[in-house]
Amino acid sequence: MTEIALNSDQFKEVLKATILELFHENREEFSQLLSEIIEDIAMEQAIQEGEATESVSRDDIFKILES
Repeated sequence: MTEIALNSDQFKEVLKATILELFHENREEFSQLLSEIIEDIAMEQAIQEGEATESVSRDDIFKILES
């Protein structure tokens, strides 16, 4: 097996090129992954916000939804 020696800058460039190539070849998968990450972050924020607010009864929620 052959060893390849890269300095830090060369390694960064190779890694960057590899990531870009993976992104271009799997654009839809990356897009879906980013969407899921954003949804998870939004859900976490909504839960935290909900925990900091006053509780509401189920009946009150259905009254709002019915109107």
